[in-house]
Amino acid sequence: MNVVVGVGALAADEVVSVARLGTPVVLAPEALKEIARSREVVQALADDAKPHYGVSTGFGALATRHIPTELRAQLQRGLVRSHAAGSGPEVEREVVRALMLLRLSTLATGRTGVRTETAEAYAALLNAGITPVVHEYGSLGCSGDLAPLAHCALAVMGEGTVRTADGVRRPAGEALAEAGITPVVLEEKEGLALINGTDGMLGMLALAAHDLRRLLRTADIAAAMSVEGQLGTDAVFAADLQALRPHPGQADSAANLRALLAGSAIVASHKGPECTRVQDAYSLRCTPQVHGTARDTLSHAELVAARELASAIDNPVVTADGRVESNGNFHGAPVAAVLDFLAISVADVASISERRTDRFLDPARNRGLNAFLADDPGVDSGHMIAQYTQAAIVSELKRLAVPASTDSIPSSAMQEDHVSMGWSAARKLRRALDGLGRVVAVELLTAARALDLRAPLAPSPATAAVRDGLRETVDGPGTDRWLAPEIEAAVQYVASGRALAAAESVTGPLA
Repeated sequence: MNVVVGVGALAADEVVSVARLGTPVVLAPEALKEIARSREVVQALADDAKPHYGVSTGFGALATRHIPTELRAQLQRGLVRSHAAGSGPEVEREVVRALMLLRLSTLATGRTGVRTETAEAYAALLNAGITPVVHEYGSLGCSGDLAPLAHCALAVMGEGTVRTADGVRRPAGEALAEAGITPVVLEEKEGLALINGTDGMLGMLALAAHDLRRLLRTADIAAAMSVEGQLGTDAVFAADLQALRPHPGQADSAANLRALLAGSAIVASHKGPECTRVQDAYSLRCTPQVHGTARDTLSHAELVAARELASAIDNPVVTADGRVESNGNFHGAPVAAVLDFLAISVADVASISERRTDRFLDPARNRGLNAFLADDPGVDSGHMIAQYTQAAIVSELKRLAVPASTDSIPSSAMQEDHVSMGWSAARKLRRALDGLGRVVAVELLTAARALDLRAPLAPSPATAAVRDGLRETVDGPGTDRWLAPEIEAAVQYVASGRALAAAESVTGPLA
């Protein structure tokens, strides 16, 4: 099934599908018509004796120079070559594919003035699985993601370096020729149109939102297992109590916890009057409040992403009535802010997860379990150092929660004197999400061990299914074993979605 790129907005799921799964793209007929129509506007301005920014002038701080016709192709080539100035490690393939798709989506709106063959070249590269090599450093997030986009435009010109569908690094010209793709010779306005956009940070936001949705549901699963394993109560998750504070994310998390704990013999075992425990620690009792806050933050971020996906970002832009106007829509502030906001929530969810894990390991707080869940404490260390790993990651996540978007730095001879740093916000969010997945995996690993140690009391059907799925790759309690492979197996169990699928096989879809 193709993803159709038209004059309207792409869905976030379509971005994920093309970026990760290699779903082919096709330009809609109405998009091709609108591209051709706006190109006529640009061509008319190119023939005008009066200078027009981006068409017959230089760029940025050099915008005052009028460029004669015979130098304009050189101007566009030079713009792309000079802006392809990234440095550092390669950016992930899925990020580059998302970036290219989103630039293509803006081209398809007909607001940029490129030729149809230029847009078609982007679609051809995506469909051939050719991925330009883009580097970690170079974008200030204004005017958009200039350097990353320029590396992609360079590849469309048949220059620079790419990776082919099988991951081999090759010169772009060779890879395009082998795929039967004709390199584009840029004309007036086109180089500028290919590099002026928030596509990198937006692509990473779409991917991050997709991943965080799954991780938050998985965090609810790990929390439910911790509540069970620590002989906590599910009474605080009651719908009427949650409704007293009507945040939608909180309600969803509490509903998940109720579904996950339903039918638990462990929970039922201490519900009688003989139980003297008044209330659980915050890390158990306040799970819906913390996990729910992250959900509500994510919902806001998804709203911003949807608006940005519906945007046509370029400077100058060809308006619907045929004007070519300078603007500031390339500034990444809206996207940068929510990327930073998500990093804060990711750190908070990881922090409460680590606290729940730590409670399992302390015999003063774990309700009768061995110290560190060790087989023979003193001889065995159990999960002692697994919690250290969690703590190290959580500490890193706190540093990654420091906003990038407040750290503007001027550039282009003070013409671009306030920038968004949205690319940097997106890069650190990707690292933060990896850390959150690892922290949740360690909690799940530790909670599963505790559930086994509560035998003969049985966990709920849902948490038992999750525990049993983990046991396919990680053995149950016993003497000390090499722990790193078990942690990695749990990380893959979480990241692959198998932990979530195991729970939902019992509960149905979680919120």
